[in-house]
Amino acid sequence: MAHPVLSEFDIIFAGGGTTACVVAGRLAAWDPSLRILILEGGQHTLNEAAHVQPYQYPTHHARTSTTLTFNVGNPTPRLNGRAPIVPCAHCVGGGSSVNFMVYTRAPASDFDDWGVDGWESKSLIPLMKKLETYEVQPNLPTHGYDGPIKVSSGGRKMGISEEFINVGMTYHKRPYAEDTNDLETCNTYSSYMRRYIDRTTGRRSDAAHHYVYNQAHNPNLQIWVGKRVKRVIFEDNRVVGVEFTSDPVSCPGADQSSSTVRASKLVVVSAGAFGSPTILERSGIGAEAVLKRCGIKQLVNLPGVGENYRDHNIAFIPYFAADGAITMDSVWHGNERVVQENLAQWKLDGKSLIAQNGSDAKIKWRPDDDELKAMGSAFQPRWKEFFQDRPDKAVAIFGICEGYSGSLSRLVPPRNYLVACCCTLYPVSVGSVHIKLDENGKEGIDFTTGYLDDPSDIIPLNFGYKKTREIYRRMPSYRGEVPAGHPRFPEGSAAVCGETTGPVDLNAPDIIYTAEDEEAIDRYHRDRMQTTWHSLGTCAMKPRADQGVVDARLNVYGVTNLKVADMSIAPKNVGTNTYSTALLIGEKAAMIIADDLGIPCRPNGSLWTSPRACL
Repeated sequence: MAHPVLSEFDIIFAGGGTTACVVAGRLAAWDPSLRILILEGGQHTLNEAAHVQPYQYPTHHARTSTTLTFNVGNPTPRLNGRAPIVPCAHCVGGGSSVNFMVYTRAPASDFDDWGVDGWESKSLIPLMKKLETYEVQPNLPTHGYDGPIKVSSGGRKMGISEEFINVGMTYHKRPYAEDTNDLETCNTYSSYMRRYIDRTTGRRSDAAHHYVYNQAHNPNLQIWVGKRVKRVIFEDNRVVGVEFTSDPVSCPGADQSSSTVRASKLVVVSAGAFGSPTILERSGIGAEAVLKRCGIKQLVNLPGVGENYRDHNIAFIPYFAADGAITMDSVWHGNERVVQENLAQWKLDGKSLIAQNGSDAKIKWRPDDDELKAMGSAFQPRWKEFFQDRPDKAVAIFGICEGYSGSLSRLVPPRNYLVACCCTLYPVSVGSVHIKLDENGKEGIDFTTGYLDDPSDIIPLNFGYKKTREIYRRMPSYRGEVPAGHPRFPEGSAAVCGETTGPVDLNAPDIIYTAEDEEAIDRYHRDRMQTTWHSLGTCAMKPRADQGVVDARLNVYGVTNLKVADMSIAPKNVGTNTYSTALLIGEKAAMIIADDLGIPCRPNGSLWTSPRACL
C-alpha cells in the first residue's frame, strides 16, 4: 500500500539495520501517530527468498553481493601483510536479514561488566525475554515465550552433530546440557543448535519482518531504501535533520546530489560499527586530527568516535565426510533435484534443509588444567586476569557446520564436507574505524582491525585447531582433511593428515606436533583467520573522559536531539553471536526514547501507565 511521502518526521533513523527496525517498530506500535523515517542504504528484503529461506545465507557473502558492504582493513604484519576484509550488512533488517541465524546469548555478567547504569543484567533480562518466542523448551526462567522473534531448532536435524557431541563428551570429557543459552551455563556440549528460524513456517526470524514490515498499514512509518546518509544537520548544537544521497551500490547511475529531511524531535544514528562513527565524523563530531585531514570543521570534540573497534576471531577448517552423511552440500552447491524436493517440503510444512543453516552443535569452551598447560605460558596472564574467576565466560565456541560453503568450496570436488568452527570470544586486541580521503579527494575508510595484535589472541585459535582436529578425526563420518584448508606442515611431518577411509579409534593417541608444525599452525591462522561478522564498539557507551561517545541514555555527548543505537555503543565485547545483543539494544533504546518523548509503552499488549516504568 502506497503512502504519501512526508517532508518532515518526528524521528529519523540513519540506517535500517537490526536495532533501527526494533526501535522504530516498537515506537510506531506504541504511538502510531509518531512520524518515523528509516533511511537505509541497501534495498528491501520483504519476502525475498534469499532473505527468508534460511539455507540461502551463504549467497550474501559472494563478493558480487549488494546486500553486504565489504570493508577492507589496513594491511598488518600480524596477519602476514594481509588486508583483512570485514563485511557488514547493507539491506533493510541489517545483519538479521543476512546472518547465519545462530542463536546464542552472552552471559549476564557481560552486561554487568559494561558498568553502565540501567544496562545491568537485572535490567536487561526482562527485555531479553520480551523480544523472543523460544520454541525449543517451555517454561525456562530466562527465556521468553510471546515475543516477535522466533527461536527454534530449524527444519531438519542432521545426525553428524550427534557424532560431534558423543566424541566431545567422551574424548573431550565435557558434559551435555540442553540449554547453554540460559545466561550462565558454560563448557558443556549442546545439541541441535538453536536458530532464529520460525518453527512453523521455516522462515528466517529477522527484525525487518517482525518489527517494521508487519506495520505496513501505518502511513507514518516509512522506509526509504537506497539512501546513504552523509551527515546530520545542526542548528547551533541541536540536530534538526539529515543530509543523504542515493546509495551508489543500491542505485547505480542514480543522481548523487544531496537531499535533506528534517526531524522535529530526534535523529537516531543506527548504521552499525562502520556506518555510525563515519556519519558522526562527516557531521563534524570526532577527533580533531581525523576531521582536519578530511577538511571537516569540528563541531564537537569526541576523540572516542571510531575507536574501540572489537570483533570475534574465527577459523573454519574443512574435512571430508562420508558419502552417506546428510549435509548441506547438495543444496548449497545447487543440486537442482535436491533443492526442489526440499523446497516443496518447506512450502508444505516449513521443514527440510531449506530451514537449516548447517550448524547443529557447539560447546562454549573453557580449558581445563591440562589444556591450559598445553596452551603455554603466554596465555596464562590473560587467563588469570580475565577468565579464571569468571566461570560463565567461555574462551571460544567450538562448533560444527555440516557442509562447506567457504571460499575454497569452489575449488574442491562436489561431495559431503564437515567444517570445524573455532571462534574466540574475548580477544584483547582493539582496532578503529575512521573516514579518510584518497589522493583524488574521494572518501574511503581508514580501518584497522587490530586482529591478533595482542600476542595472547592467537593462542586459543592455535589450540582450538588442534583440539577440534582430534574430535573430528574420531567421528564416524570423518573421511580425512581437505588439504587446501589446513596448515602446510613440513613434508614428512606426523601432523600431515590427508583423505582416509574412516576415523581413528576413539582411544588413539593425539597427534604430536613439532616446533615446525606449531609454526605452520600459527602461520595458517595469520593467513586465514577472519572476522566473525560481530563488529562493535566504535561509538562506545562510556564516560566522555574515557573516550565515550554516548551516555547511558544513548545521547551523543555535546549535542542535543542525537542518539546512537546499534552494536557500536557496546563498550566491551560480548561472548555471543551479536544478533541477540543488537535486538536487546533495540528494545532498551525504544524504552529510553519512549520515556524521553512521554510515550506510554505497551509490553505484551498491555498499556503501562508510566513511561518511566518501561526502563
